[in-house]
Amino acid sequence: MSEQHAFAVLKALSDGRFHSGEGIAQALGVSRTLVWQAVHAIESEFGLTVYSVRGQGYKLADSLEWLDVGAIRAGLSDGAADTYALALADRIDSTNTHLMQRAAAGAPHGIVLGAEWQSAGRGRLGRRWQMKLGGGLAFSLLWRFDAGLAALSGLSLAVGVAIVRVLMRHGVPVRLKWPNDVLLDGRKLAGILIELSGDALGPAAVVIGIGLNLASPGEVGQPVAGLADAGVNVGRNQLLAELLNELHMVLDQFSRDGFGAFRGEWLGYSAHLDQPVTLRFSHGEPVDGIARGVDDKGALLVDTGAGTKVFHVGEVSLRARA
Repeated sequence: MSEQHAFAVLKALSDGRFHSGEGIAQALGVSRTLVWQAVHAIESEFGLTVYSVRGQGYKLADSLEWLDVGAIRAGLSDGAADTYALALADRIDSTNTHLMQRAAAGAPHGIVLGAEWQSAGRGRLGRRWQMKLGGGLAFSLLWRFDAGLAALSGLSLAVGVAIVRVLMRHGVPVRLKWPNDVLLDGRKLAGILIELSGDALGPAAVVIGIGLNLASPGEVGQPVAGLADAGVNVGRNQLLAELLNELHMVLDQFSRDGFGAFRGEWLGYSAHLDQPVTLRFSHGEPVDGIARGVDDKGALLVDTGAGTKVFHVGEVSLRARA
């Protein structure tokens, strides 16, 4: 049985109602045996619950809203609609990996790639990022800057500001953890992965990957949260359009003014400002101190026993100390 058949059956069940195996088979032009196999694949591979009731057929435990290009575009501002080219995939290894390959081949500015399911989703430092199908948003955006790589310091923090703006409009009390996490009640709600290519003096191509949990967080190796934990139920297409609108404005401003234009706002959202923290490195001993925010380049400032130290994105992980 192909993945295409599994997704076709899943889409037939996505309204959360009972559908007979015979009806699905006829609609898809396949056998009832293949439908039965697809249902088992949906449960085993995607972790979704499918009820099977004699005389009624199959039913998903929860309905699914599939990403839809038309619905997303309907929610875009004029400027964002003119900038973005939207593409969606049922299943892909990693939206970031795919867009980095396309960027290297000369793909144009403004491509957005969303996926229902990533088999090799990843976060910062190569950590695994896996969400349950339909339980979140996973997408990447290709943005080209005239400036060189050095001018892009703090970009992940500015992207975090864009995400927080959108979520706070929905009443979600989120905070930002340096350099690329969005937290809800101290648990990871969303993550940002920035990958760059280009020259020191420019131009540069940047792929911005975002994973955001809506309902049922998957496996990411740390405490996680979903928007449902805050009592928020917003459609995936609507939320993605809102995020793309805000990202369009933030990235335009960042390209002109850099992270300094967002520093004050980021500090207001900081989860660890003026709190004791421990910084852990891939090599070397941890460093304890008091987090004092970030500078105009997005570098973390920490008061230690040896004075104020500056730490750059990619060097450390951050954990609050009791």
